[in-house]
Amino acid sequence: MTKKYAIGVDLGGTNIRASLITSGNEVMEKVKEPTGKDPLAVLHKLLDSLYTPYGQEVGGIGIAAAGLVDRESGTVLLSPNIPALNGVSLTAELEGKYDTCIVVENDANAAAYGEKVAGAGRDIGSFVMITLGTGIGGGIVIRGELLPVAAEVGHMSINAEGPPCPCGNVGCLELYASATALIGNAVAELERGTTSILKDLYNGNFYKISAEDIYRGALEGDPLSRTILREAGKSLGIGIASMINLFSPDAVILTGGLIGAWNIYVDAAIKEAAKRAMKELYSRVKIIPSSLGDDAGMVGAARLIPHPCAK
Repeated sequence: MTKKYAIGVDLGGTNIRASLITSGNEVMEKVKEPTGKDPLAVLHKLLDSLYTPYGQEVGGIGIAAAGLVDRESGTVLLSPNIPALNGVSLTAELEGKYDTCIVVENDANAAAYGEKVAGAGRDIGSFVMITLGTGIGGGIVIRGELLPVAAEVGHMSINAEGPPCPCGNVGCLELYASATALIGNAVAELERGTTSILKDLYNGNFYKISAEDIYRGALEGDPLSRTILREAGKSLGIGIASMINLFSPDAVILTGGLIGAWNIYVDAAIKEAAKRAMKELYSRVKIIPSSLGDDAGMVGAARLIPHPCAK
């Protein structure tokens, strides 16, 4: 019997999202919780809320997990932003409880596949997808096929003398251009006494500020907020240029919470990429936002489930 739904999960560093995905790639019944310190408990809670009422109609669970993934065993090998998952086989964790196929893929790879099958990449032959959130990830589609590679864009070094990264490298792109980097840089400047409207947020407890707060500050003309976004954007541009030079894609698709700051952060990235990428390659590339947004990873993970499910 053909199953009506798949469950797609986006297991991120800040939030875990899950949804029923129809065969037509429609996202239904969304649920979401903060990742917290026990992501497995949150994952089970969200899956239970969807599988319990719809289990007979579910043809598989696809999980888009932040980090390096062993697809064969469904194991998260390394997740710098969710260390509680390091070495955990999500397949083994779930298959005894849910009587259906379990597929685990890197979150950015899943998002790239989601955009290919149902989003901004549908009519694009080759593209690089970059996810911009708590961390930075990547997925690569060449001639319509998702490359089965790590594509850890956020962990390529853009500064050989930079600070250490939890991944083991130094000077990683993620340390300069992610939401975590934006917040860290803002807090460091506020601690130094730099004047900013950010200092007045949360009754002066600026350690609570978010990337969204920094963007709102920039829109209100706050010099510190604008500088932080522009500098992060320049760093992102270095990464984009490198991906263009490596893969000569038709497009670079950007997704994640930070693309909300397109007119400052992404504009700075595009200008920097234009300076650094090979001109002949850059002239062929369009840099565009995803059309699925936060749903891309869930859709992609769901579509990576084999049909029919062999379970």
